[in-house]
Amino acid sequence: MDREIDVSTRRKQLFRRITLAIILVATITAAFIWGPRLIEPSIARTRIRTARVEIGQVEAIITASGNVVPEFEQVISSPVNARVLKILKRPGAILSKGTPIIELDLNESMLAIEKLNHQIELKQNQQAKSKLDLENTLINLQSKWEIKNLEYKSAKAATMRNRALFQQGLLSEERLREVELIEEKVAFELKELEESKRNAQQLSKTQLEGLALEMKTLEQERHEARRQLELATTKSDRDGVLTWVINEEGSTVQKGALLARIADLSAFRVEATVSDVHANRLSAGLPVSVKLNDRVSLAGAVARVNPTVTNGAITLIVSLEDKSNSHLRSNLRTDVLIETGRKDNVLRIKRGPFANGEGSRDVFVIRGDAAIKTSARFGISSADHFEVTQGLLEGDEVIISDMTDFMHVKEVKLR
Repeated sequence: MDREIDVSTRRKQLFRRITLAIILVATITAAFIWGPRLIEPSIARTRIRTARVEIGQVEAIITASGNVVPEFEQVISSPVNARVLKILKRPGAILSKGTPIIELDLNESMLAIEKLNHQIELKQNQQAKSKLDLENTLINLQSKWEIKNLEYKSAKAATMRNRALFQQGLLSEERLREVELIEEKVAFELKELEESKRNAQQLSKTQLEGLALEMKTLEQERHEARRQLELATTKSDRDGVLTWVINEEGSTVQKGALLARIADLSAFRVEATVSDVHANRLSAGLPVSVKLNDRVSLAGAVARVNPTVTNGAITLIVSLEDKSNSHLRSNLRTDVLIETGRKDNVLRIKRGPFANGEGSRDVFVIRGDAAIKTSARFGISSADHFEVTQGLLEGDEVIISDMTDFMHVKEVKLR
């Protein structure tokens, strides 16, 4: 037979149920209130770098890859077709001006000079013979002209006598006409001889000038051949270091073939390459900073921009202010920072991985113990700073570390 539950027991059970319900409601309420805060993303202050927005100067910088090369480099090429007899100096040798580097077989060049000497002698003989022939021709024409001139004077005198006789009625008109025709014929022949003499003189002058020109050409060829023979001694024309030389004795080299390179290692310049997307911003005279290492940077300027584009890159030559710096080495790789513009008294912030250049970016600005995501716009950039054009104010503290993992949230707690 069932018995009724004691009242005190039922009160205890009811109290337990109410207590459990209250605890459950309180737990759910606490979860709704404090749960989001407990799962909110956070980051330790020691893991981030920050910088404040300030007013200052910003230079627009283009970064290029550079290579240090000697400012002066002499290339020695073979002035003639020759054979390498002996290599007198090897790469790395210190050269003084006039130091022989290679000995060449110059027999062919010497034979060419001898041939030119014979041609000049033959041309001199030809010139002398032509001059004598032309002089003889002029002498003969002059003799004929003098004889014809005497005939003309005689015919003219005869005409005058016959006219006097005709006026006295002692000579017929027909005879007078014959005498006048003889005078006219002799005058015409005399005029022909005068023209032939002038033509012969002009021809003589032209032929002699032609021969003189041929002689001058041959003498110039001989002078050039002798000059090339002197150059074939392959001497250095400046102090420097031999960086390369042909390495096969006995080999045959053609005219113009490279024999050696000499570099002046007391002065250097930089050859830099940069993407052609910056072509419109590059020009001679732009200031440049060349970073040799983490501690040494040299000032300079763009001396020349090559007009051609090779594989999407433009080559430019940088002239250094300190060309003889002790840290400069031939073929040393460098970073070249080209300043293409400058702005004064603008908002700026230190560079960092939080942004990658011009345009709009989301950044985190520190407000108390939290970092709030804020949209900002950046302008030109230098090696150390970005220009701030919108979204940030002077004095704002911005996280400049990489915050890619937090870009999906609007706020990050700082611990």
